[in-house]
Amino acid sequence: MKEKFFERRKLKVIEVCVTVNYKDRNYQTNVIVSKDTIWTKIEQLAEEQVKKQWSV
Repeated sequence: MKEKFFERRKLKVIEVCVTVNYKDRNYQTNVIVSKDTIWTKIEQLAEEQVKKQWSV
């Protein structure tokens, strides 16, 4: 019975490669999200990731 409970809770995730323009340069980053995540949220996560990595 426990096995079935945990199986239902497994999330289906995908890796999405996104190109982000930040400070007039293009950066590619990978975002791992659940399969049903909308595109605007994926873009937002990618932008945050690039800004965090390249801001001083």
